[in-house]
Amino acid sequence: MTNELLQALQLLKSKEWVDLTHTFGPNSPHFFMFEDAKFETLFSHNDGFFAQQFTFPGQYGTHIDPPIHFVSDTRYLDELELKELVLPLIVIDKSKEAKSDNDFTLSVQDILDFEAEYGEIEAGTFVALRTDWSKRWPDKDLFNNKDKDGHNHIPGWGLEALQFLFTERNINAIGHETFDTDSAADFRKNGTLDGEYFVLDQDTYQIELMTNLDKLPAKGAVIFNIVPKPEKASGFPVRSFAILP
Repeated sequence: MTNELLQALQLLKSKEWVDLTHTFGPNSPHFFMFEDAKFETLFSHNDGFFAQQFTFPGQYGTHIDPPIHFVSDTRYLDELELKELVLPLIVIDKSKEAKSDNDFTLSVQDILDFEAEYGEIEAGTFVALRTDWSKRWPDKDLFNNKDKDGHNHIPGWGLEALQFLFTERNINAIGHETFDTDSAADFRKNGTLDGEYFVLDQDTYQIELMTNLDKLPAKGAVIFNIVPKPEKASGFPVRSFAILP
């Protein structure tokens, strides 16, 4: 017995799958205003079965931010459509730049340079920013990257670059390897996360704390963002993965 759908599944299973998700726990890096996660054993096998209780903020580990995370009167996590969570994947590699300048902020020119090499970024895609920041996981100090004055130095998206991607290229969603959309330098300068607000104000989502972007091509892969469906949630840990062409 076969049909087009089963044939498509067979094709997908024949390809390479890459996990884009960190394993997280109580000691994992996280946004500085959140407490560490708590994993507690409720019942052990001595009781007949093993069950745990998990306590953590929605924005913990590799996670998804729906529009409501920043923008009032918008969609909650459970209101995202299934087909929104599976998209063609674009990866902009700025790992070398982020390594030499931890305050690297993606610009419109960086996007144009990418397009000069790989062609114009197509509408309806998921664009991920590769900085290799994920290689610092699970070391909190390396991930936070604070100087002697306590200031973070973490790369990120520039607001104008995000505006270009969503308004000129009509992309659907973004992702990155860091805690926040905006670079720490932009956050220090503005005192606000303007890039993150802009993205979520487009009635879409983003994936934060991604990993293994170094294993993906610039174009041609497909991303799946699989997530539970808690009621009226502002975000939740996600299982993101890519299937390579």
